[in-house]
Amino acid sequence: MSRIGKLPVEFANDIKVGTNGNVITFAKGKNSVDLDTKGNVAFKLDGNVITFATLSDSRAHRAFWGTYRALAANIVTGLATGYTKQLEINGVGYRAAANGRALNLQLGFSHDINYQLPESVEATVEKNVITLKSHDKQVLGQVAAEIRGFRPPEPYKGKGVKYMEEHIVRKAGKTSKK
Repeated sequence: MSRIGKLPVEFANDIKVGTNGNVITFAKGKNSVDLDTKGNVAFKLDGNVITFATLSDSRAHRAFWGTYRALAANIVTGLATGYTKQLEINGVGYRAAANGRALNLQLGFSHDINYQLPESVEATVEKNVITLKSHDKQVLGQVAAEIRGFRPPEPYKGKGVKYMEEHIVRKAGKTSKK
């Protein structure tokens, strides 16, 4: 039995939820997110609560039960409050600037990196901290991982792009013979 799958997903009155076959549509304002269950779970909408149930007792259906419930809860949380990720840039000459839907990164390469942000992600830059905001947790995590992937932090001086809460395990440099 899935402990996560048993829990109902509650949402506020300002979030509109509709179903069409196997697709659950969540909408708030101009943001709309579809969750396609692909027929792997059964769900029931009662007022402001969605409950999920397994189709059978097979291992795959039990796994989908908790997964789709968690995805629905992430969508509701994203539409209600939103998600935020912060990236920190460390290094001499490393900087970033937000220009509309693009993020200009100078990370020690011979050229600047102009990263186009998806429609659902907003970026702001203050000093050496990039703040990404979105209502979609998956897209936000993917964008943050791609930006970090341009210059991951190295273990000797810690230069590169890292998550704000990330801890870099530092290595000792070379020692000279005496």
